[in-house]
Amino acid sequence: MDRQSVYTTSVYQPNYGEEDGEVRAQILLKLQSFILEFQLGTAFIYRDQLRANVMKKQYFCDVDIGHLISFNEELAHKLVTEPGEIIPLFEAALKNCTHRSIYAAQKEIDLPEHQLLIHSNAAELSIRDLGAVKISQLVRVPGIVISASVLSSKSTVVYVQCKNCSHTQTISVGGGFSGVTLPRNCGRSRDGVSDNCPMDPYFIVHEKCQFVDQQILKLQEAPDQVPVGELPRHVLITADRYLTNRVVPGSRCTITGISSTFQSKASKSATTTSAVAIRTPYLRAVGVDSDVDQTAKGNSTLTEEEEAELLEMSRMPDLYNVLADCIAPSIYGNRDIKKAIACLLFGGSKKILPDGMKLRGDINVLLLGDPGTAKSQLLKFVEKVAPVAIYTSGKGSSAAGLTASVQRDHSTREFYLEGGAMVLADGGVVCIDEFDKMRDEDRVAIHEAMEQQTISIAKAGITTILNARTSVLAAANPIFGRYDDLKSPGENIDFQTTILSRFDMIFIVRDEHERGRDERIAKHVMGIHMGGRGAEDQVESVIPVDKMKRYINYCKTRCAPRLSPEAAEKLSSHFVQLRKQVHASEMESNQRSSIPITVRQLEAIIRISEGLAKMTLSPVATTEHVSEAIRLFLASTMDAVNQGKSQGSKELNEEVLKLDVELKRRLPLGWSTSLASLKREFVERKGYTEGGLNRALLVLQRRDKIQFRNQGSQVFRTAV
Repeated sequence: MDRQSVYTTSVYQPNYGEEDGEVRAQILLKLQSFILEFQLGTAFIYRDQLRANVMKKQYFCDVDIGHLISFNEELAHKLVTEPGEIIPLFEAALKNCTHRSIYAAQKEIDLPEHQLLIHSNAAELSIRDLGAVKISQLVRVPGIVISASVLSSKSTVVYVQCKNCSHTQTISVGGGFSGVTLPRNCGRSRDGVSDNCPMDPYFIVHEKCQFVDQQILKLQEAPDQVPVGELPRHVLITADRYLTNRVVPGSRCTITGISSTFQSKASKSATTTSAVAIRTPYLRAVGVDSDVDQTAKGNSTLTEEEEAELLEMSRMPDLYNVLADCIAPSIYGNRDIKKAIACLLFGGSKKILPDGMKLRGDINVLLLGDPGTAKSQLLKFVEKVAPVAIYTSGKGSSAAGLTASVQRDHSTREFYLEGGAMVLADGGVVCIDEFDKMRDEDRVAIHEAMEQQTISIAKAGITTILNARTSVLAAANPIFGRYDDLKSPGENIDFQTTILSRFDMIFIVRDEHERGRDERIAKHVMGIHMGGRGAEDQVESVIPVDKMKRYINYCKTRCAPRLSPEAAEKLSSHFVQLRKQVHASEMESNQRSSIPITVRQLEAIIRISEGLAKMTLSPVATTEHVSEAIRLFLASTMDAVNQGKSQGSKELNEEVLKLDVELKRRLPLGWSTSLASLKREFVERKGYTEGGLNRALLVLQRRDKIQFRNQGSQVFRTAV
């Protein structure tokens, strides 16, 4: 209290009384015996691990709390409830064990301090549950690292010297954010040797201080753990020595740490009336478990029974159709779209060529169509079933929010990067709804992420490349809200060719008017609203969502199929045919197709084939897989390209509009006339083209204004 600062207990060197000395000595002996004697089967795990690490000049030991519980339950309980007191003892025990087992002959060797790393299978605690009750206890917190500072050097022992009499002394510094206060009076004057030294005589001799590496991380809740309507919370984490540089922004990890508090700078600089006792929470990391390659948790922890169950599932007959049925079973129809989404969830195989070039394996799909065709519901389902997924809406997303933003640290005033949605969904799927409502400059930001799978940043002196290995599932409406049959795809789709070529499959979802289909949909929707089960909803019980999620994850980590030579031959000849077909249609309509067919589309069919093979854990994509991939591609992108075949040039459309008006005038309500007389009148006398007349009649028939009778020879006007 004499130091006139907030009182804190040092974590590294607790202030024990004399009577606690014996207790500490006993705990130290127990911990030493645990390190030296604990064995699984015939292997002495920690003794061997410590020896292997020390030989590599790495002075740390990674301990599983589960092992400590089986060795001495009381000791493990003490470690969890009083980590600040037990961890320094544990580290001293590690140092003693190294002395005893490795350097026993060399008595005088000076060993560096050892570090204890901890991992456990204890229950995880979310960031929003880190309350005052948990302070000074050991907790496990999962989340996503959103920023990591550069390494800084934190002093553990400060060497100070008196300005007046050159008296020196060393002061130990606590861990984490806790600082140190220099003595106000010189040590010699306190001992009565000298009384000339003024107040605050000490200065720090930095060359003789001892330092360790320290890094500050910012951990945010994973998007799937945040309650609806809440902002994701985050917590600061200090990692030192061997825990630094373990994770990068965007990686999902679980931090084991001591819940602590520190006096934030803001409250120090505030007025004197501000509460001195209010402190900011943070975690002192003692263990970092990062998910390898950012795929979802639980790959390595699959039991033999679970693995056998997933392998059995891969041998199901007609698994492809079963999986397609299990995607959003409450949505009626859309079979090909569901099959395409199944391919997107599994993805193709990523390839790294000998020259270091990377070819993406992720599949991108665009759903473009009328409102009310359940596009957003499909996106929401994918968000639930994909192991890693982020859902975002086009209007509510900016370029920085999707890629990465540059933030400024309040304390150091340094710039640092914070990853956006595509960085956080690394290894998963980004669902972008209302894709057409995005501003053009924001949409351009994801060009690179969709093809190169990286995000390059050059802002505020930071030049870097972040990984964004994600699939994109986008939903959009045409320009006019609904797809207009009179116009070509280019006039309906408001996207540049550059972004359309990056989508492997483009589906034009039409809201067709057909009595039978409308009745089936109505019946299905009624079934769902009344009893929760629609006409096609019975398949939901075949594969539950959580099992499907596990299976997708298992397939993605265990299988990377390649094309067979026969399949490759079939595909290459088919691609040439596709290009020829598109060229012919471009020549016919005298305008370039708005949906290009390039080498990217050839790679798209390869990826779809690999995705189909991956579903059944097949290492080779055969000709059957390629045939289905070509069928899917023809039903999606090629269908969208061919939408414009019948829609001719601008002149034809103008002619159709004029004919539309004249035909309505020529045919009053309830009248009928022969097709031949209409042709004579409009083509021969008025000079319209026959193609224009046929198209105008087709449009009127689609709108239920006219009917064809007597095998199409009579035209009958039915409605206004």
